[in-house]
Amino acid sequence: MKYKGYTGIVEFDEQARVFHGEVIGLRDVITFQGRSVEELEKAMAESVDFYLAWCAERGKTPEKPFSGKFMVRTSPELHSRASVAAARVGLSLNKYIEKAIEDETRQVLAQ
Repeated sequence: MKYKGYTGIVEFDEQARVFHGEVIGLRDVITFQGRSVEELEKAMAESVDFYLAWCAERGKTPEKPFSGKFMVRTSPELHSRASVAAARVGLSLNKYIEKAIEDETRQVLAQ
């Protein structure tokens, strides 16, 4: 689910017979719940809006979800091999790694 650039994931709690969700990609915690898609959408919007208002009241900059930038640490050997492989297929190292992550996540999330 998405709202104002924030992404929420939802799970079903069989015991409580309710869906509960959490906005991902933040250190701050934003949760919501509902019994239908409509309730979930409304609850997520209310939770995100509450978070943004809470931040504004305190003069705090709200966390932004996933900027698209992150640092990866690896061994010098793997860094070198990845650079050579990227050059061989005509990609920048950044594009090569982005493609590798895309391929892997597509495979894992399809399971």
